[in-house]
Amino acid sequence: MFLTGFADEASHDLKQQISATRKLGWKFIETRFIGEKFFGFLTDEEFEEVVELMSGSGIRFNCYGSGVANWSKAPRPDEDFAATKKELLTALPRMQKLGIKLLRGMSFKLTGDEPFDSPELEKIIFRKVNELVKICADAGVLYGHENCMNYGGQSHVHTLRLLDNIQSDNFKLIFDTGNPIFTFRRIGQPPYPLQSTREFYENVREFIYYVHIKDAVSRIKEDGTVQTTFQFAGEGSGDIPWILTDLFKRGYDGGFSIEPHVATVFHEKDNPEDSEVKARRKYETYIEYGRRFEALVKKCRREAGLPEEWEK
Repeated sequence: MFLTGFADEASHDLKQQISATRKLGWKFIETRFIGEKFFGFLTDEEFEEVVELMSGSGIRFNCYGSGVANWSKAPRPDEDFAATKKELLTALPRMQKLGIKLLRGMSFKLTGDEPFDSPELEKIIFRKVNELVKICADAGVLYGHENCMNYGGQSHVHTLRLLDNIQSDNFKLIFDTGNPIFTFRRIGQPPYPLQSTREFYENVREFIYYVHIKDAVSRIKEDGTVQTTFQFAGEGSGDIPWILTDLFKRGYDGGFSIEPHVATVFHEKDNPEDSEVKARRKYETYIEYGRRFEALVKKCRREAGLPEEWEK
C-alpha cells in the first residue's frame, strides 16, 4: 500500500511538488500539471528538465493523470480522437523513461442531448477505448479508467458495461470517491438523482485497481445544475471511512491518490489577494489534506483489524 497525490494542487512548480511530497514523507506523485502544461504536452526541453529534477529527488511519478479521452473529448469527432491519441503517443515514451506504469484515462464526454446509452454510440466508445488500451499495452503501460464526467462515470452500470466490452488485462479501474457525489445517476429515466459513492463502490469494488481520494457535498439547484463544495477526506458525502475500512478488510494493498480540490485554507490575518500568501497557503493546504488523510487511513486500518502502520 502507498499514498500519493496530485501534487499540482500544492503547486504547478515541480520543485514545490517534490517538496510537499517530502514533507508528507511520501515517495510518489501522480503527475498532471507541470508548470502550465499537462505532463504529456511538455516540450522535449521541458521534459528533460523534469527528468533531471526527478532523478535526484528520491521521489517518483507513479501515474500520469492524463487528459486522454477525458471530459473535454467527445466520442464521435475524429479530431478529438486524434488529439487524445497525440497526447497518449507523446506521453508513453516519457512514461517509459521515468518508469511510470499507470495512465489515468477516461471514456469520453456526454455531448448535447445525445444519450450515452445509444447502442451505436456505445459501439464507437468501446472501439476507441479498446484502441487506446491496446496502444498502452504495447508500451507496457496500464490504462486506468476513472469514473469521472465520462461514459463510465455515469453510473456503476456504465462502468460494468465498459468492463464487459474492454476485455483486456491492461484495462484497470481507478475508483474516485468524490466524483459520484456531483454526478447524475443516469440509470432509468430522467430526472436523475445524484449518485451515491457507496452504491457505485459496492458494485465495482472487486475490480478496483487504484483509488482517488476526494470528498464533497452537493445539491441539485432549482435550475437543475449541481452545486458542490469540496471537503477534507471523510467530512463529505463520499463514505470514505466506510470504503477505506471495507477495502482493507478485502485485502486491498494498492495506492491511494489524494486529489483535494478543497479551497485554500487562509489564516485569519492573511490577505487572500497576495499572490505569495496564496501560493504558500495552497501548498500548506495540500500538506494538511495529506496528513489528515494519512491519519484517517491509520484509523480505518485499525478498524479493519490491521496494524496502523504499513511499509512505506
